[in-house]
Amino acid sequence: MNLIIPMAGRGSRLRPHTLTVPKPLLPIAGKPMVQRLVEDIASSLPEKIDEIAFVVGDFGADVERQLHEIAQGMGARCRIYSQDAPLGVGHALYCARESLHGRCIVAFSDTLFRATFAFDPMEDGIIWVKSVPDPAAFGVVKVNEENIITDFVEKSPVFISDLAIVGIYYIREGEKLRDELAHIIQNDIKDKGEYQLTTALEHLRRAGLRFRPSPIEEWLDCGNKDNVLATNRRMLEIKQHEETLIDDSAEILQSIIIPPCSIGPGAVIRNSVIGPYVSVGSNSGLHRSVISGSIVQNETVIHNANLVNSLIGNNVDYSGEASEISLGDYSKM
Repeated sequence: MNLIIPMAGRGSRLRPHTLTVPKPLLPIAGKPMVQRLVEDIASSLPEKIDEIAFVVGDFGADVERQLHEIAQGMGARCRIYSQDAPLGVGHALYCARESLHGRCIVAFSDTLFRATFAFDPMEDGIIWVKSVPDPAAFGVVKVNEENIITDFVEKSPVFISDLAIVGIYYIREGEKLRDELAHIIQNDIKDKGEYQLTTALEHLRRAGLRFRPSPIEEWLDCGNKDNVLATNRRMLEIKQHEETLIDDSAEILQSIIIPPCSIGPGAVIRNSVIGPYVSVGSNSGLHRSVISGSIVQNETVIHNANLVNSLIGNNVDYSGEASEISLGDYSKM
């Protein structure tokens, strides 16, 4: 089975943090968001993931190295494809057309989920959905009495259905999706100015493929700073029962850690109170500080701070007091 992850978006709502790091590599409970996504999907799939294909923008060699490490950690091959223009998810997937063969899962990289991804691989396709109170901002599906999808609709201002498409899809024959994406691009079939995946799926449905919806338990958004921090909080709550969140190499000196917290390798916590719901990256130092509900990324030093609901980037040097801040990478304050 192949897993294809489009992640070429700019993440504008999370700037300045996404000026130097793509949003899917922002840490959630101590791991990059996209790594959490891959691990959670793989944990309940009916078969092993053979290949993970990432569709990226111009992110640079270091990002590609991290993506290779994530795939290798799952025992899968890694392929990197580039999307040079923001022409929609359908176009992003077509950029990865060489990986669209056989059984495939497509997963968007900017949200996390709680769900059971077990399914019958002989189904033509599975679309994971969540009932939402205001579906106008989402692609949705309609279903019949047999729980078969009868329509894919992209962000309709008129109510069609409350079953929002969350961004995870299974298709048994990736070649059919590849060929349909080629058709809509070659014929310039756009919806809202972009090549949409839902357009290709609707064409495949009309051609006879049967798609079923599958519900998810929780949909954890990472669209802006506050949502990232809320998702970090929820994942810490979940993962404290499944993982060791405090690395053995972290030094905790004359400090109090209020769980759940994630503390990365080489971190030093001195004369501080950390937690609850704090993630600290590798080789960061927190000194004489009180921090809760926050994310501090890698190689960052914080002195004499009182922080809550804050998102601190990589290689930051911060000293002082604040109740809530957001500092991008390589800042000094």
